[in-house]
Amino acid sequence: MTKAKRSITPVRGPAAVLGTRALNRATLARQLLLRRSSLSAEAAVGHLVGLQAQNVKPPYYALAARLDGFTPEALSRPMADRAVARLVTLRSTIHTHTAQDCLTLRPLAQPARDRELASFRKGLTGVDLDRLTVLARDLVESAPRTMKQLREALLEEWPDADPQALSVAARCRLPLVQITPRGLWGRSGQVTLTTAERWLGRPTEPSPGPDAVVLRYLAAFGPASVKDMQIWAGLTRLREAFDRLGPRLITFRDEHGVELFDLPDAPRPDPDTPAPPRFLPEFDNLLLSHADRTRVVPHELRGRTRQGNTPYRALLVDGFLAGVWRLDEHALVVEPFGPLTGARRDEITAEGERMLRVMHPDTPYDIRFGAVRR
Repeated sequence: MTKAKRSITPVRGPAAVLGTRALNRATLARQLLLRRSSLSAEAAVGHLVGLQAQNVKPPYYALAARLDGFTPEALSRPMADRAVARLVTLRSTIHTHTAQDCLTLRPLAQPARDRELASFRKGLTGVDLDRLTVLARDLVESAPRTMKQLREALLEEWPDADPQALSVAARCRLPLVQITPRGLWGRSGQVTLTTAERWLGRPTEPSPGPDAVVLRYLAAFGPASVKDMQIWAGLTRLREAFDRLGPRLITFRDEHGVELFDLPDAPRPDPDTPAPPRFLPEFDNLLLSHADRTRVVPHELRGRTRQGNTPYRALLVDGFLAGVWRLDEHALVVEPFGPLTGARRDEITAEGERMLRVMHPDTPYDIRFGAVRR
């Protein structure tokens, strides 16, 4: 059998080269980080194709950095109203998505869930996955359950299976939403699950297909390569979608010759456009959605936003990662990765004061600069 040749999108003439700063400014503009947007929180979540949300607070800080007039209630309200919700989608991680994306993006990401499940197959010997799917759905739709409760119920059916593997199987086979009050600002609640269909009150819809999601990804993260999008989505074999979209896209090259795709009318600001400081949460999608992250994270700072399994909140200065920050009991502590001029400190302080007014209006905080973090 003759092996089919891989389709290659033709580059019409010499593709323009986009340097690091040009890519940085284009990405910041689409991420609503160059200038704050007047979009509603729900609309911004949709434009950004979700916000990574292992923990409750990061999506709120992410939107505070991006939206004009944002308050935590602006995201809590649509979450309580079930217009947005939290579930595992891209990169096998929890994201806050609009209700529409909960019902359509999850089916598109199912191949990644299947690969994740395959790594637990030893603990699922003798388990009928189709029956597990039906049983788990019945359990969480009859009454929302914690993962512990779901795992214990499944163990009654398969007592010899690995408990963790059973819970992973349920999560991979079903679109399980974390119901409120989990996810609401200023509220507490353990992770309790039901299906997206039950929580949102309508059935899962057919996936829009990879072509439509490619266009949305480029609108939020472009210009980007095929590999960039595959990293963002946790999927493979997306080249064919880019090839089909070829007539609707334009192409560039980065400084290493990598082919980049983009929407013709998407913003590509001048590389010298000012980029104000921004306080981003841990695991912000800006820092995780490209194979080559040097458009935001200088090569020498790679890996500096975490230590082991502990993530740090990121500080952007002039559009690039420049430090980390934390909230102590009475202070916002900024730890830069290099020396800061007096003017830069003033800009960071002003942005920090704004963030504190938005996110913690009733709590007094000082702003302190720690030693340069080496």
